[in-house]
Amino acid sequence: MLEPEVKAGLVHAAVEARRAAYAPYSQFAVGAALLTESGAIITGANVENASYGLTVCAERVAVFRAVAQGERRFRALAISLTGAGAPCGACRQVLHEFAPGLPILMADPEGGTVQETTLAALLPRAFGPEDLDSV
Repeated sequence: MLEPEVKAGLVHAAVEARRAAYAPYSQFAVGAALLTESGAIITGANVENASYGLTVCAERVAVFRAVAQGERRFRALAISLTGAGAPCGACRQVLHEFAPGLPILMADPEGGTVQETTLAALLPRAFGPEDLDSV
């Protein structure tokens, strides 16, 4: 379990990261903050592209930044978006690669609400590295 002050700091980092989002097409800005086992908070923001399929979600930006910095173990993720939605399927799969039971905080900066769940609840029967032996 995360301490209340850690949760608050992680949500704050996600809210701040959202300000850097590049979302000229959808106007749907998302920020993410990933807490690593080492205690670092790595942030990401969504980056859209005129070729929509090349858009990258904030959660994956945070994971890729963390991995590029040598981090591979994650304690929690906070995301900030209007309506406090959940990560998309692609982000869920990428997160599962590193932290199948990851706690997720979904914050609506406009409504001030924070919902909590886990990656396991969002991605039941996930496919992961452990399944490669049976393929």
